[in-house]
Amino acid sequence: MPLEMNHDVFITCAVTGSGGTQDRSPHVPRSPAQIADSAIAAAKAGAAIVHCHVRDPETGAPSRDLALYREVTDRIRDADVDAVLNLTAGMGGDMVFGGVEIPLPLAEAGTDLVGATERVAHVAECLPEICTLDCGTMNFAEADYVMTNTPGALRAMGQLMTDLGVKPEIEAFDTGHLWFAKQLVKEGVLEPNALVQLCMGVPWGAPDDLNTFMAMVNNVPDDWTFSAFSLGRNEMAYVAASVLAGGNVRVGLEDNLWLEKGVLAENWQLVERAANIIENMGARVIGPQEVREKLGLTKRAPKS
Repeated sequence: MPLEMNHDVFITCAVTGSGGTQDRSPHVPRSPAQIADSAIAAAKAGAAIVHCHVRDPETGAPSRDLALYREVTDRIRDADVDAVLNLTAGMGGDMVFGGVEIPLPLAEAGTDLVGATERVAHVAECLPEICTLDCGTMNFAEADYVMTNTPGALRAMGQLMTDLGVKPEIEAFDTGHLWFAKQLVKEGVLEPNALVQLCMGVPWGAPDDLNTFMAMVNNVPDDWTFSAFSLGRNEMAYVAASVLAGGNVRVGLEDNLWLEKGVLAENWQLVERAANIIENMGARVIGPQEVREKLGLTKRAPKS
């Protein structure tokens, strides 16, 4: 991919995620109403795309409950501001092993392993414009937790998404994930004009140094659209880095809780700061309708 600054940039806000961040900030939304309200505020601040997980409203634990997803999507669709809806499909591939000497059976706490159809059931129910497809298996932060996405499961999930008319956002945590994503396009599972999110600095995927980032960028085909993010203190630095490399940006409380040292952020504040960086670089923040035209998306209502 030739390196050329992107002058028409969309912002994705990753609203809540599935990690334990709800215990570290009161601003991380839990209930469907809180998640939707935070997404709506982010859209008003300039986010064209809102990327949503759902949580148990009482405990804050990650959830795959279809009713929670339906409530979040209905609330966002009924809002007085437009946004492209992007739902996670990363849940349901979590394996926590029993220990280094006796790995099986898997630990009940934290393990959530289901089939491909169940992993995208909420996508079929809600029909968002975009949903995520994590294109690889990797050790994920905690000692014995593996994020599991086998080639067979990814082929099945990718085909289900394509058949539903929902555009997969390929989440690539390392160069091999891009390699397999290109294979899915070659096989016709995914359409050629793919969308990819470069996920930098997530242990133990691609570190967020610039050499690794450029290796990721250089593995994105010319006719794909990419976005990128990094975690924590490097979140805003990667707004600038991605725009300079020709990409789009993602910010939000899934990736970073802080506005500045000692100041906990809200989603809309992170979006506002990202928009200021983009505009100060001489680029333009584009809205949801331009994103739909760029990516070939169709806004649809869910099945009644």
